[in-house]
Amino acid sequence: MPTGVHKKIRAAEAGQLPAAICRLPSGWLIAGDVQHLRGYCVLLHDPVAKDLNALSIPERTRYALDTARVGDALLAVVGAYRVNYEIWGNLDPALHTHIVPRFANESDKLRVLPPRQGYDWDHGPAFDLARDGEWMARVRDYLQNDATT
Repeated sequence: MPTGVHKKIRAAEAGQLPAAICRLPSGWLIAGDVQHLRGYCVLLHDPVAKDLNALSIPERTRYALDTARVGDALLAVVGAYRVNYEIWGNLDPALHTHIVPRFANESDKLRVLPPRQGYDWDHGPAFDLARDGEWMARVRDYLQNDATT
């Protein structure tokens, strides 16, 4: 049974996913569906894998490097002061990592909580290509011009 990750990868491959940022060696980087924190992305492993433990050591290494490179891009592009990384897979059992920039101007209460606990993800600002396209293009450019690929 295809997961949401499968569907998003197929749409990205077909050029039909507006949230697609770019293809990295280990998978597709897409903008998150909700943008409480400008630059929130998800890395979808492609080909789809059940979880991190299903990957070979070289695949794990590549995926971890790509994840960290996205964090580097967010630090450089959106002005984040740190980046949170989350791999769950409980609801959508296919390997994907939420990569969430954190900002110094978040309230003291929100800044110390995991993003999913601090923000209302059911009612947040939805991804909007007109609003989010600029940072997406800058992240894409950063990743495509980064020498660590």
